[in-house]
Amino acid sequence: QVQLVESGGGLVRPGESRKLSCTASGHTFSDGRTFSDYVIRWFRQTPGKERAFVAAISRNGARTYYADSVKGRVDISRHNPRNTVYLQMNNLKSEDTAVYYCTADLRPDVALVDPDPTGYWGQGTQVTVTS
Repeated sequence: QVQLVESGGGLVRPGESRKLSCTASGHTFSDGRTFSDYVIRWFRQTPGKERAFVAAISRNGARTYYADSVKGRVDISRHNPRNTVYLQMNNLKSEDTAVYYCTADLRPDVALVDPDPTGYWGQGTQVTVTS
């Protein structure tokens, strides 16, 4: 069974940067698919709120899509041979504090911002922005 593992979270000060990683580990995805068959999306969640879309990247990395709240401050990229997607976050603000989750799904449209309950999800990594 494939697992998605997020890493890179931690405590940062406003204005600083942080790079999150999402790595797929395990044997194979369902139906023999590989990591490069999946669109990867990042979501974030704060207590008492629903998960909010952050960014998405297409299967080959050619297309990306960002939430307005992070556009210009966040860059999503992927390295398929390493089964890894990165989320580079710059100029962090207190409102970026959240648990960040990555998810893999088969919907090809990177502009879909709702979570896919049938996709693969990681356990999340906490990012706390505080002075």
